[in-house]
Amino acid sequence: MTRKKLEPRPAATLLLLRESASAPEVFMLQRTSKAAFLPGAFVFPGGALDPDDASGRAVARVLGVDDAQASTRLGLASGGLAYWVAAARECFEESGILLATDKGGRPVAPERAAALEHLREPLNAGTLLFSQFLEDEDLFIPAQEIAYYSHWITAPGRPRRFSTRFFIACAPAGQHGAHDRSETVHSVWISPREALERGARGEFELIFPTRSTLTDLAPFPTPRAVFEHAKRLDDIEVNAACWALDHEGSQRLFRRADPPYFEIHWSDPEEKGDTCFVIQPGVPKRLDRYVTRITAPNPGMMTGPGTNTYLVGEREIAVIDPGPSIDSHLEKIVAAGAGRIRWILATHTHVDHSPAAALLKAATGAQVIGRPRPRHGNQDHSFAPERVPADGERLAVGSLQLRAIHTPGHASNHLCYLLEQTRMLFSGDHVMQGSTVVINPPDGDMRAYLASLERLLAEDIAIFAPGHGYLIGAPHKELRRLVAHRLAREAKVAAALGRRGEATPEELVADVYDDVSPRLHPIAARSLSAHLDKLVADGRARLASGRYILSAERSTP
Repeated sequence: MTRKKLEPRPAATLLLLRESASAPEVFMLQRTSKAAFLPGAFVFPGGALDPDDASGRAVARVLGVDDAQASTRLGLASGGLAYWVAAARECFEESGILLATDKGGRPVAPERAAALEHLREPLNAGTLLFSQFLEDEDLFIPAQEIAYYSHWITAPGRPRRFSTRFFIACAPAGQHGAHDRSETVHSVWISPREALERGARGEFELIFPTRSTLTDLAPFPTPRAVFEHAKRLDDIEVNAACWALDHEGSQRLFRRADPPYFEIHWSDPEEKGDTCFVIQPGVPKRLDRYVTRITAPNPGMMTGPGTNTYLVGEREIAVIDPGPSIDSHLEKIVAAGAGRIRWILATHTHVDHSPAAALLKAATGAQVIGRPRPRHGNQDHSFAPERVPADGERLAVGSLQLRAIHTPGHASNHLCYLLEQTRMLFSGDHVMQGSTVVINPPDGDMRAYLASLERLLAEDIAIFAPGHGYLIGAPHKELRRLVAHRLAREAKVAAALGRRGEATPEELVADVYDDVSPRLHPIAARSLSAHLDKLVADGRARLASGRYILSAERSTP
């Protein structure tokens, strides 16, 4: 079923936290069973933005943050401060807790907040504007005490959709709050762990964003610790659930942590829910107007669902990574190309990526482009490039431009190709979906690999099209994650070597990869050797008689 796209309304939600004897507590409300949106669910105070939230009169009552700062924090061009106003307004309307101060920043006394509670009803009804209320009472919103925390967008197909920014604040002392007996019928201060446990028992109905947020909050020891954590967040993700079809036409909902999530959003920007999320070898998948993927029928431990071959272009086509020499795969590429294939590009010459190049050239006459195979490793001896692109060279594919980027590490001749029109990076085995890349010396080089990852951080990349698996979103975050993962592994190598004094890679592998199944240790040992070689190159270890020895730490003067 194709879903009609309904634009989500901007909204704000406020998580109020207070101290308790055992753990921080969060304020939660139960929505009435008659509500049009989330009937019966336990939620945090919040709701849609009102036009008045963005008014000059409202934002003039905000302290500590201006609109430019608020908008930058939310990733908006302007109007960000309205979300802080809405969070404070909804908090008072729905919970009766007044997050406000005088002009000097002194919090409202609990007695005064209680005396103003009768104004919740006209505020809820819209007969009293929040900006007017703040002016009349000479109150201000302490925006510096309200921290932006997360961003959730309701899945398509719901009767109402919201693009909701979640905020966190410590509850003012002496204010206890209560539901409004209209939209909400019950309220409770509760620890995140208890709320999750009651949800698991069926006592609380919790939607996914609420459950996920409670899970995030549970480990923190104090409300202030949660607030300070939120203030430090520098890359807040958008969580926009999406629908897609399996190969039999059944719909399924996907969230950000699911592997197909970014590919679904990329290939279905209108949120129709009619794109297929299953990687089916031999079945062409249209990723966007310029790119089609055909996955080779060579699944395995090292290749995942199979090697991805990409057809890039419109009237003229470049094939990136033609894949292994499998007749059925070659036939699918030729059929999808329909006489338009002019170029054959290889990211590198491992045998699951380039052997079909010679056969595809024989079938189409297309020009073969890439770097010659290195002497070492499991290389494709049939690969014979007619054009060797320099680092940074642009290759014209009809009206499109592919820019070659030399990214050694996994292989010394590895290239990524950036489609400049969409900023999709065809990453080969430099960045893979679902697993880390094996770095296998002597051609594989961990030092070069980390440098290549760092180099890509300077590129404006929208999405990765890897050699195996789904498209990978949030590319810069993924690059930083990969660098951090490799450096953490390197630290384990150094620590294990320090404990043993000296060792061979075979002796170290169980210590360093204790988080990996022993059946994968022979493969992990290759990357372990690459880590050890990097330690030697960095002067942190030395190799003597086949055994690695950690260098003595240099003392600092």
